[in-house]
Amino acid sequence: MDSHLDLERTIADLCIRARKAARAIGPLPRDAKDAALRAIARGLRASTASLVEANARDLTAAREKGMSAAMIDRLALDDARVEQIATSVDEIADLHDPVGDVIADYKRPSGIRVRRLRAPLGVVAMVYESRPNVTADASALCLKAGNAVVLRGGSEARHSNGAIAAIIGAALEETGLPRDAVQMIPFTDREAIRILVQQSETVDLAIPRGGEALIRYVTENARVPVVQHYKGVCHLYLDSGADLAMATALTVNGKISRPSACNAVECLLVDAVDAERLLPSIAAELTAKGCELRGCARTRELVPAAKEAAPSDFGKEFGDYVLAVRVVDGLAGALAHIADYGSGHTEAICTPDAARAERFRREVDAACVAVNASTRFHDGGELGLGAEIGIATSRLHWRGPMGLESLTTMKWVVDGHGETR
Repeated sequence: MDSHLDLERTIADLCIRARKAARAIGPLPRDAKDAALRAIARGLRASTASLVEANARDLTAAREKGMSAAMIDRLALDDARVEQIATSVDEIADLHDPVGDVIADYKRPSGIRVRRLRAPLGVVAMVYESRPNVTADASALCLKAGNAVVLRGGSEARHSNGAIAAIIGAALEETGLPRDAVQMIPFTDREAIRILVQQSETVDLAIPRGGEALIRYVTENARVPVVQHYKGVCHLYLDSGADLAMATALTVNGKISRPSACNAVECLLVDAVDAERLLPSIAAELTAKGCELRGCARTRELVPAAKEAAPSDFGKEFGDYVLAVRVVDGLAGALAHIADYGSGHTEAICTPDAARAERFRREVDAACVAVNASTRFHDGGELGLGAEIGIATSRLHWRGPMGLESLTTMKWVVDGHGETR
């Protein structure tokens, strides 16, 4: 049989089975879904050693291919990270079930009662790279929201993802839920993604999570709606009069705590009026922690150790211990820079001035705007959503961390007493 035809048939069959499973999962009460999630968490904990072993095979292959340190960090699992994944699944079970929530309830002059209720989306196609935890997080979130999910992870995490998916499948069977509710596509070539996101009769939403090339590929080839989880080019603007200790803490936390994260600061903007007071000591702190600085001409006058920034360094997601720095002419300069180079992910300001803070909140176009707080707070768990399936930078149908509510749609319910139009 032709290999391409075989690939298409296999993926189409997986999606058809997921659609049937979604019809079974959607009406289930919360207790049934939570029982499955608890079983998944138990299975992850019980299989820690085998998961770490499977991940070690992926790590060996990744190192042989010369994968960057940041990508290795995203891929790696150890006992602590497996426990974090299991804890995340338990936390999703603890969360409120949005299915059936009443969004609106009112009566019309005709006598009918109209309600809008939250309802499952149906089948979600999750396309992602590197992070094995996404296999568990996406599955748990989709199941809790009454959906089936078809997973296509990257080749670099093939063994890790397969091991986690097997645990999830066993937990579904153990608790009486359809195993087909979580499908893992066994093909890791790019063509499998194209076929998956064109299953318009069975897939309701595609969510790509990974590098810019992956996002663009999914968006350009999809025949189903796509929520984009685009790159995180996050800025921190230090306003004139900013408290030096606060500015230092926000910069160091935003860049150093986990530089591979999409909510890490990639560019520091500093008001020219106060750059001489703020920038040298902050730069010294960053350099001492192993961060390479790439600055504009005005930055390098104050921080001679900084490398000259190339034009491409602004608007770039480094995902590493590298930070672009630019001295700007006040808030207007910062807003203009963010408008030109931001990716719509997270933008932050450190300022003592309430009026300038409000202008920043109002004018910055991003999924999250932070005032005197770290960009690293733009995270589902930190914002109270529990685990997230990713952070959406597109505008439809969701923006920001995608938790349970984002994995639902709405249903109109009309109740009457024989009324006719």
